[in-house]
Amino acid sequence: MAHDDAADLDTLGDEIAELSAHLDAATAHVLTLIREFEARAGWNTGFRSCAAWLSWRVGLDLGAARERVRVARALGTLPLLADALARGELSYAKVRALTRVATPETEARLLVVGREGTAAHVERIVRGWRKVDRVAEAREAKQRHTSRALHVYQDEDGMVIVRGRLEPEVGAVFMQALAAARETLYQRARAEAASALADPIADPPSMAQQQADALALLAQSALHQEFDPGAPGERYQVVVHVDAAVLADPDQPGQSVLEDGVSVSGETSRRLACDATRVVMRHDEAGRLLEVGARTRTISPALRRALHHRDRGCRFPGCGMRFAEGHHVRHWSALARRATFPVGAR
Repeated sequence: MAHDDAADLDTLGDEIAELSAHLDAATAHVLTLIREFEARAGWNTGFRSCAAWLSWRVGLDLGAARERVRVARALGTLPLLADALARGELSYAKVRALTRVATPETEARLLVVGREGTAAHVERIVRGWRKVDRVAEAREAKQRHTSRALHVYQDEDGMVIVRGRLEPEVGAVFMQALAAARETLYQRARAEAASALADPIADPPSMAQQQADALALLAQSALHQEFDPGAPGERYQVVVHVDAAVLADPDQPGQSVLEDGVSVSGETSRRLACDATRVVMRHDEAGRLLEVGARTRTISPALRRALHHRDRGCRFPGCGMRFAEGHHVRHWSALARRATFPVGAR
């Protein structure tokens, strides 16, 4: 009886998968019709756009209708993705995500990602994928940099309110620093509770309170250390995933993304690579990990001390900062094949 139930469930599952593939194939046909309908201006009968007509005629939400039109347009120049959707090999959800970044040059590579990964995996890859448009990328990076802000002011009751907006890589450093400070405070509290024979988890502070205490510890530590960044800790790090091609040439397509999926420019990754622990990971075309290399550091602690002894601060003309970070005079990625790297503090 149990065997029969399992067989019935397998049959039911197969039918669901088969019908889903048919729905995706039908969606591909609908998108082809939408593309032709828009090209022939069939919607121009009093409607503002093809999406507005589609929303009225088919009953879609306007946002969903706009997305259908966008995907339909994109598939007109992406025959591999269009064919995979028409055959039911890729779901509409995957194709919708891939068309945000795919170009005729990168379509084949992204098609492999779509076939091998789940919809969630494809979405994560797409969030970090860079289009080869350095002008647009530079414009976006400039907008992010321009919009950075930190507001600190005192409330009526004397409490200080902090509101800010940070660039992705700076925000990642800030959040990791807060995490490290929270852990330090937690360990201190445990040690104090143990010495007092008290319950270490009695009346614990909320996460918001822990964040406030951690920020206070960061400020005190910065003043105590005279703002010397020192060497980064190993446990609390900002991780950036960047394709080798992008690191060597920002004009190449590929990923340049923080650990949480937020995209950063290729130039930002090249700058961060000048002074960072690097782990080289080799993947196959489907994105499966094949090999993990040994960890290396482009500027070692010994070299960092030598730089500080030699330069006594930033070497940039007119800067005068006493404490600085080591960077290559030229990007490390442009010199990676050389045995030695010219470096300087800044």
